[in-house]
Amino acid sequence: MSEFRCGYVAIVGRPNVGKSTLMNYLIGQKVSITSPKPQTTRHRIIGIKSETDYQIVFVDTPGIHQGGRKAINRYMNRAATGTLEGVDLVLFLVVAGQWGSEDQAVADRLREFEGPILLVVNKVDQVKEKARLLPFLQQVSGQLNAQEVVPVSALKGDNLKRLEQLIVARLPLSEPIYPEDQITDRSERFLAAEVIREKLMRRLSQELPYALTVEIELFKEEGGLARIAAVVWVERETQKGIVIGKGGEGLREVGRQAREELERMFERKVFLELWVKVREGWSDDERALGSLGYTDE
Repeated sequence: MSEFRCGYVAIVGRPNVGKSTLMNYLIGQKVSITSPKPQTTRHRIIGIKSETDYQIVFVDTPGIHQGGRKAINRYMNRAATGTLEGVDLVLFLVVAGQWGSEDQAVADRLREFEGPILLVVNKVDQVKEKARLLPFLQQVSGQLNAQEVVPVSALKGDNLKRLEQLIVARLPLSEPIYPEDQITDRSERFLAAEVIREKLMRRLSQELPYALTVEIELFKEEGGLARIAAVVWVERETQKGIVIGKGGEGLREVGRQAREELERMFERKVFLELWVKVREGWSDDERALGSLGYTDE
């Protein structure tokens, strides 16, 4: 066991660079929800990859962003930057061909991190002119003191085996932190709320996904059945109607998609009930956020 390696690896970057997709692919199972919309991830989420001679404890983080004025934006930025304390390695994720002020802001924060950093350039499969990739890689590598620059496609799995090897080589010699069959530190109750929110985010357009959250009111095991009751909280009465949809069709479809995914995830039958309720201004109210599970761990 003396050669066993184990450590914490934070995945950081601005919103919508593919952090959750990358973690899910590397651990081989879906733990973090994903959608094409920025700020889908709102919490710090741990994903655990265990092999015979190493264990990687990935920490998926909300995107570090600017401009968000609400309490929930401050919470997400705290969740992301607080992750840098106590991790052994950072994966700084950027999108191939894109470098903006939010990427620069993350790079500036990483100057305080004393451990190794791997600069992971994602979505290289989307770059049509490959000749433009090398100057970009040289440009971004000059922005921070990264040990390696690794071009990948998290969606397609391109070059992720090499990334994993680079990670393992930088982990400390240590006993495993978690049992080998555990893939996250989050409860099934938490995962159920996240899956429901993912289906809502993928279905709804524009700003509405940011005005809603999901609270599990009941999670009960009955033999081979999980009975789940959840409330979708929105901020205004008009939003309630949009979520429910014409004749309840929208909410029914979200419920069907969420139930099917949860049955695959939990490997048992799920009975899911959804309600939509209004809680004005929840996303800019520290006390409301705390009661809805947005607490600094």
